[in-house]
Amino acid sequence: MQRGNQTSVSHFILVGLHHPPQLGVPLFLTFLVIYALTVSGNGLIILTVLVDTQLHRPMYWFLCHLSLLDMTISSAIVPKMLAGFLLDSRIISFGGCVIQLFTFHFLGCSECFLYTLMAYDRFLAICKPLHYATIMTRSVCNSLAIGTWLGGTLHSLFQTSFIFRLPFCGPNRVDYFFCDIPAMLRLACADTTINELITFVDIGFLALTCFVLILTSYGYIVAAILRIRSVDGRRNAFSTCAAHLTVVIVYYAPCTFIYLRPGSQEPLDGVVAVFYTVITPLLNPIIYTLRNKEMKATLWRLGGCKVVKPR
Repeated sequence: MQRGNQTSVSHFILVGLHHPPQLGVPLFLTFLVIYALTVSGNGLIILTVLVDTQLHRPMYWFLCHLSLLDMTISSAIVPKMLAGFLLDSRIISFGGCVIQLFTFHFLGCSECFLYTLMAYDRFLAICKPLHYATIMTRSVCNSLAIGTWLGGTLHSLFQTSFIFRLPFCGPNRVDYFFCDIPAMLRLACADTTINELITFVDIGFLALTCFVLILTSYGYIVAAILRIRSVDGRRNAFSTCAAHLTVVIVYYAPCTFIYLRPGSQEPLDGVVAVFYTVITPLLNPIIYTLRNKEMKATLWRLGGCKVVKPR
């Protein structure tokens, strides 16, 4: 098809999740509660780490970054979804679609790098405890954190530019609840084989590399933990690492299902996407607070300070 015969699309219509009309309000309320809990839970983690000086350590500094990423990922997707449920407002401008896709992949890739960084931090803390303080200095932590955001920016710029260099001449109905690579490829008025290959190689390579690095770190960590003689020491180490590994698996499994099949049109894709865009950001604060004694102790102290009233 020649580009000169094509009419550019000025906006898209987000079809959203397929559901009976009578479920619109219940779904709106459900996702509204999830979104509120996600923002408040991750915000509470950030506040807790900032308030308690005992938590001013690299592990919790990276946890703050993770909470910030989770809040912003959810905020980039869920509000538009809620508007679709209640107000039937499903139109998104072309520019808004570009911004949404860029923002989601920028934050998602940054989170992927951050999980790898958190695994490396645990590797140093458990396997090289005598050198940990000299390696993980404040300046190093800041540089590594900035590196995750920079890497996410470059990745997202690359993916977004390759998607929206394609012609979009109609139809403009996005069979998804947000602008994402697989859904946008299906609307392009051109051959998307190269884009699908680039998506598979780029995201697949990044995800696989990060996942292998994480597993390698935890391989060394498990070996080191098994050498710890103290039962309490082994339990504390396993508890912290189990929380991180659980979050990693919950994050990587659905992402792999979606992005290693960029040409897929399965109805299940939308449900899986809800899991890593809506549910995972909610699970992260729950997992990290329930499995981390220091976080729980600090939260209890903060809660105690709030409820104590002078007589």
